[in-house]
Amino acid sequence: MAIIGARIDNRLLHGIVATSWAPDSGATRVMVIDDDVANDPQKKQAMKLGRPSGMAVSIITKETALTNFSNHKYDRQKVFIISQTPDVFLNLLEQGEKIDKLVLGGTLTFDNAIKVTKRAYIKPEQVDIYRAILDRGCKIVSQYVPQDDSVDVAKILNTKKAGA
Repeated sequence: MAIIGARIDNRLLHGIVATSWAPDSGATRVMVIDDDVANDPQKKQAMKLGRPSGMAVSIITKETALTNFSNHKYDRQKVFIISQTPDVFLNLLEQGEKIDKLVLGGTLTFDNAIKVTKRAYIKPEQVDIYRAILDRGCKIVSQYVPQDDSVDVAKILNTKKAGA
C-alpha cells in the first residue's frame, strides 16, 4: 500500500496533522522527512511527542526515506508523509513511488512568493518542482485543515505561467 497521504507543512508534525490529517487518511505510520529534525535528537524527541494515537512515527532524513522506500520497507503499511519542501515528494515519485495527491498546507511567507492561500506560498525556485510533480500524475491541492475547500495548485501555477 505505502503512501496514502502526503503533506507539505512548515511545522511538520503538529496538532492539525496529528488530530485530523493523519487519522482521516487511515495511516498506520506518520513519517516526517526532514534532515534538520532527523539529525537533531532534541527536535526529534520533541516532535515524537505529537505522535497521533495508534500510529507509528518515523522522523528520518530524505536519504533514509528514499532508501527505505526503494527497499520496500513500508509496502505493508499505510504511510502519511510530511515534509517542508516539495523536492522530497518529487524524489519519491522519480523512484517509482505512487502519490495520488499532495496537500500544500501551511508554509512560511517568502519574498516574491506565489500566494496560493492565506497560509500557503510557493517560492519561485520551487515552481519547476511543483510542475514536475504534476507532470508525474500527482494532483496538488492546498488545504490547511481537511474541512477547508481545496485550492487546485495547478490552476494557480498555470495562471502564473501565463502572466510571467
